[in-house]
Amino acid sequence: MSLGLIGKKIGMTQVFEDNSELVPVTIIQAGPCFVIQIKTEEKDGYNALQLGYVAAKKVNKPIQGHCTKSDRGNFRIFKEFAVEDIENYTLGQEINIGIFSIGDRITITGNSKGKGFAGVMKRWGFGGGPASHGSKTHRRPGSIGASATPSRVLKGKKLPGHKGNEKNTIKKCKIVNLMSEENIIMIKGQVPGSRNQVVLIYK
Repeated sequence: MSLGLIGKKIGMTQVFEDNSELVPVTIIQAGPCFVIQIKTEEKDGYNALQLGYVAAKKVNKPIQGHCTKSDRGNFRIFKEFAVEDIENYTLGQEINIGIFSIGDRITITGNSKGKGFAGVMKRWGFGGGPASHGSKTHRRPGSIGASATPSRVLKGKKLPGHKGNEKNTIKKCKIVNLMSEENIIMIKGQVPGSRNQVVLIYK
């Protein structure tokens, strides 16, 4: 992955594009992020920048000592972004939405909404059993194995369980608008996660 930003999903709205087409957009407050640590191939085995996001008032001593070198205060969220050339970056440097332009295609990673425990109809889209009176298998998965061979439930069988709250990545998202003063990025379409969810934006 290339250089990017840490952001927070604000919500969704809709805007008109230049061709008068009404499109849904997701509003993300991205950055500003600050370089907390520079990792080099000689010392760490790869080149990367560790960025800090969301200032924190109270942190433990290890994090406090880690953030002291950048002289930008303490942060709550840290993420690494791989970069090829680290010579252009310094500790404490601010990274903002200036690295993006309107019309760019970006990659966004975030956690999907958690749905809790769900049955097979909601989780996997099963059709369900007969809906008529007398049926006792309206929303059940039905038979899940064989009695003789292989006499067990195979791994990977679609069964009830926890739904959502999984890491999802959407590629080639189009930037519709940038608001530099508010650090706002408007992205065409939807983005994984609920409001105030932390997302990663890759260039």
